[in-house]
Amino acid sequence: MPQVFKIGSYWVFFWANEGEPIEPIHVHVAEGSPQANATKIWITSAGKCLLANNNSNIPKIALRNIMRIIEARSGEVIDKWYNFYGEIEYYC
Repeated sequence: MPQVFKIGSYWVFFWANEGEPIEPIHVHVAEGSPQANATKIWITSAGKCLLANNNSNIPKIALRNIMRIIEARSGEVIDKWYNFYGEIEYYC
């Protein structure tokens, strides 16, 4: 699973196998190493974040800050997604 970047102790990553067809662009976030119950965040075509779920129970303040950083670096996320999967679709 490709790591996009780290924010403190949180990993922002993609799963290598996103199924067929590939889901719209999103990242997973987990504290420490990647986990199956990671929080999922959609990336919109405008580079904004939409919370799909907070399965890893990241505290609200930390999650809000993580989402702000992901939005600020959304261009990097989009580039890494396209370079890894070779295609891109947006949730909205």
